[in-house]
Amino acid sequence: LTGKITEQSFHVSEKVEVAEIEEKDVKFLYQNKGEYWFCNPEVPSERYKIEEDTIGYQARFLKKDSIIQLMSFGDKMIGVKIPIKIDLKVIEAHPAVKGNAAQGGTKSVKLETGAEIQVPMFIKEGEIIRVNSETGEYAERVGNSF
Repeated sequence: LTGKITEQSFHVSEKVEVAEIEEKDVKFLYQNKGEYWFCNPEVPSERYKIEEDTIGYQARFLKKDSIIQLMSFGDKMIGVKIPIKIDLKVIEAHPAVKGNAAQGGTKSVKLETGAEIQVPMFIKEGEIIRVNSETGEYAERVGNSF
């Protein structure tokens, strides 16, 4: 529940009780002041609030109305499972400057969720790209949104 990792040695004859972690689909609604709000896709009035530190780094890739999995232990929400690959629209990208190889052939772009990542120079504003939500890295270009 705390997110801490500890090392524990067990004797061969010892038994450990498995934690009952429940997973359910939820729809992302909005984010406000470090709180992320979700609802049950079947019953929109059933809402859940999760703090930003519980979601972690992947929160910056959450797109409105996307379905993710909420993990809970007992009555406590302990985290979310976000798809590893997410398709997002590039809303702000500076044009590539010819001969600009000093930066290793990448540039910074802003995505529809507000996240900024490094992408290859050929990516333009309005394109849809696939992002690895675990690493925050560009994976591939999917297409145009026009």
